Amino acid sequence: MTATTALTVQDTTGVGEIHVVPVTFVERQMEACLGDIGADVVTTGMLAAADTIEAIARQLTRHKPPAVVVDPVMVSTSGAQLLPHEAIQGLARHLLPLTTVLTPNIPEAKLILTEAGKLGSEPQLQPGEEAIGSVADIEALGRRIQRLGPRWVLVKGGHLPFRADAAVAETDAEKALVVDVLVGPDEYVLRVESPWQRSANTHGTGCSLAAAISAGLAQGQDVPIAVRAACRYVEAGILMAPGLGAGHGPLGHFHSSFHLPFSPGYFVEYLLDRPDVKPVWERFVHHPFVMALGDGTLPLESFKGYIIQDYLYLIHFARANALAAYKAKTTKDIERSNKIVEHILQELQLHIGYCESFGISLAEMQATEEKQACTAYTRYVLDVGQSEGWLALQVALAPCLLGYGAVAKMLHGHEATRRQGNVYWPWIENYVADDYAQAVRLGSQLLEDNMRLQSPSQVEELVRIFIHATKMEIGFWEMYPSQYPSSHHMSRKRGKALEFHGWRQRTHF
Repeated sequence: MTATTALTVQDTTGVGEIHVVPVTFVERQMEACLGDIGADVVTTGMLAAADTIEAIARQLTRHKPPAVVVDPVMVSTSGAQLLPHEAIQGLARHLLPLTTVLTPNIPEAKLILTEAGKLGSEPQLQPGEEAIGSVADIEALGRRIQRLGPRWVLVKGGHLPFRADAAVAETDAEKALVVDVLVGPDEYVLRVESPWQRSANTHGTGCSLAAAISAGLAQGQDVPIAVRAACRYVEAGILMAPGLGAGHGPLGHFHSSFHLPFSPGYFVEYLLDRPDVKPVWERFVHHPFVMALGDGTLPLESFKGYIIQDYLYLIHFARANALAAYKAKTTKDIERSNKIVEHILQELQLHIGYCESFGISLAEMQATEEKQACTAYTRYVLDVGQSEGWLALQVALAPCLLGYGAVAKMLHGHEATRRQGNVYWPWIENYVADDYAQAVRLGSQLLEDNMRLQSPSQVEELVRIFIHATKMEIGFWEMYPSQYPSSHHMSRKRGKALEFHGWRQRTHF
């Protein structure tokens, strides 16, 4: 939540104009935020005027937020004066006693002490005291400001780089280190060293640092941990800056932020609509083998061969799901895998019954040699399960689980499917039955629950596994011809008609 204290006309080359927001409006903004929702941390930036500072102090005193981080914005990176002298005195008198962490750079620290000296709050800087010759001098500067009221003072050292031996750099070539010094209660001191970066992209470094400290405090970190993490955040922001503008460009603020390309609960939808997945998935779901199953024209010998190989495949599929149950870390995920195994056992009985109707015994099925496509697919899934994590195994299993449900739903729901007299109709019904539909829902929900916890790079790796496993599924369909050689011309015309009537419409979960 933000209370705007001033509007500026500025770009990377400088500040052109400042419009101070009326103090009554600023105070009403603060009251609206703190009086309703409240805040774990209040952070101040450019305060613009003395009466604005007094109003902020009144609101902080009234609402007593747990922490206050004050970034004493006095001079912009381009050199523009942003805070008049009387406002700096007001800062020292009214705001610093309420401050948890103050974050001045070295010029700002000196200016605060100079103006505080005019008030008698702190002895004025004597000739020679302005010079900083060591890290110890920066610490002493912070201690003097701490006596004005802030509980912690972080003196930023970006304006005074040091050599590698911790002496003040005299030339540009000697600049090697930036040292930020945090002083706190009970003589606490923390020195955060960062490599000097020769970069013009430093617009807003102070604001970014104060905001990052505040974010850490709001998350429950103590001040030293929040300060160190914020210094590292800004260091990386300068390094990853996009290089915008002709002057002092902004930082790359999102160097450690990740954005998933799908909303929670919609990974499967996103997956199947990706340009690298969609063509492969469509080829799988609408394969000629599938279409021939739907209209009953699949050669019986092809189905016999397929059903035996699928029986052999399902044994390994059950093994893979059992492996997934073993690798699972929660009882919920173990239960999901076990339920899928239970349905696989039902599928195996369906396959055995099919083969018995064809005069093929269970012993003959078990004695049949696996075809290469079956071996390649099942061993790929098991290899993923052995070499990758639990979620990668689930993704490798997903094309089979989701795909058979999508195929059966498509075939079952279309009027062109030959229900009467289609010897393959029981196969279709098996995969639209409630128990299999439940297995698909469980598998889909498992992916949804876990994919939103992954990094974007991990999502890409898992998608690659899904694509490869889907191609393996296509290879499984292609082990057997989907039509009789003599009916090639008629099947082509039938395929056109089916496509015209919407057979290839998208299947959604």
